[in-house]
Amino acid sequence: HMDLDTFFVSCERLINPSLQGKPIIIGGTSDRGVVASCSYEARYYGVHSAMPVKYARQRCPDAIWIRGDMEMYSQKSTEVSEIIAYKAPLFEKASIDEFYLDISGMDRFFGSYQWTIELRELIVKESGLPISFGLSANKTVAKIATSEGKPNGKKHVPPPEIQPFLNPLSISKIPMIGQASQRLLFRVGIRRIKTLAETPVEILEQLFGKNGRLMHKKANGIDHSAVISEHEAKSLSTEHTFQKDSMDIIGIKALLTAFSEKLCYQLRKENKVCSVIAVKIRYNNFDTHSRQCKIPYSASDNLIIERAKELFDKIYERRMRIRLIGLRLSGLAGGGHQINLFDDTHKKVALLQATDQIRHRFGKYAIQRASAFNALK
Repeated sequence: HMDLDTFFVSCERLINPSLQGKPIIIGGTSDRGVVASCSYEARYYGVHSAMPVKYARQRCPDAIWIRGDMEMYSQKSTEVSEIIAYKAPLFEKASIDEFYLDISGMDRFFGSYQWTIELRELIVKESGLPISFGLSANKTVAKIATSEGKPNGKKHVPPPEIQPFLNPLSISKIPMIGQASQRLLFRVGIRRIKTLAETPVEILEQLFGKNGRLMHKKANGIDHSAVISEHEAKSLSTEHTFQKDSMDIIGIKALLTAFSEKLCYQLRKENKVCSVIAVKIRYNNFDTHSRQCKIPYSASDNLIIERAKELFDKIYERRMRIRLIGLRLSGLAGGGHQINLFDDTHKKVALLQATDQIRHRFGKYAIQRASAFNALK
């Protein structure tokens, strides 16, 4: 398991070396946003990912705030992926900054540990980004080993050493155990992996159902999940939290238009189409509602903008101020945009192709509908 250390922060430091050694927080600058990533210097003050900006400012008032550049982060992630793809026999990209590599049998020819060390050194040299790795018999133990090897380090856990390595660690180190599960386990006196591994599996099944058996296996260092070389996204989505709760329906629909253009362009760029559209709203009292509809496979801005607005009209019934609006396209399949014989004229298709060419050349925000300019921010 390989994990780019404080990835967003490391990317920013790559283009601005003066940020080295300083507390950095990546995320929205308004108090209603959340922390996307932070440096170890900021973590020292108790800041962590997904923390509300308001609390992060209180804990680390001297932090340097950066809004972030997802396009740059994606490019650097792709750069690292290409290095790994060239060297590794089989790898799975688990997220923008995490990778699983199956190097079974490598030890017969070269030595798995030495090979992984050299791959890490190559990534650091070529990308300029720090990366840590954990090497072991399966995904779970390798991922836990990475967290123990950070920052910018390495950890090798051979099979005979798996249980002695896991036993003293907190149950929070097991990837599938979140805060709610952790609190429940704490209440019954289970705090260390050793205790969890020795707990009868029947008790864990009573507490967590079938997940209890899976927890028991992971605590005992057992994980048979395979490294999957290609992981297809099941959906594309985007959402926005307003700085001030809004009832500006024109502005909100303009934002849905901008969302639709953005996601449809991404679909066409990846040669995909979608068959399900969903709109989500969150009111100022935090009640959240969503509605979806099926459509013929499409990547057409016109169709998806129209359906998104229709869904919004159906779901927005309470006439309350809105805190968040979101759009999700799912039911994805490979293929190009299907022309509608009745609605798509030659001019419409040519216009779609022309706007995509402009975006390819000058960036995804180079051209958009005039109505999207009224989008609330």
